[in-house]
Amino acid sequence: MAQHNELGKKGEQLAVDFLLKNNYIIVERNYRFQKAEVDIIAQKDEVLAVVEVKTRSTIDFGNPQDFVKPKQIQNLVKAVDEYINANDLNIEVRFDIIAIVKQGKRYHIEHLENAFYHF
Repeated sequence: MAQHNELGKKGEQLAVDFLLKNNYIIVERNYRFQKAEVDIIAQKDEVLAVVEVKTRSTIDFGNPQDFVKPKQIQNLVKAVDEYINANDLNIEVRFDIIAIVKQGKRYHIEHLENAFYHF
């Protein structure tokens, strides 16, 4: 497996562990719909948090959260809309980003709640 794929998988697991430690329930991982993949769907209280995980080995080219592009957001919103309709949910939805940067042997995790809005 390519090194960047391994870093991505490690980042997703770190994000799941972070969410669990902060009292979220993991509802889905890697939910796919059409061209979109939702990394994590988690719930805390009465909010469904749709979490995009971005992991980088350096910030030389920008912060991880800067790599979530408008087309990806559009696809995520479509996927989550399908997920909510298919599961007949009536719940508040929030779009978050968990940005992870590897720093030596450690990882810096930043949870950005309401990172972007659906229109």
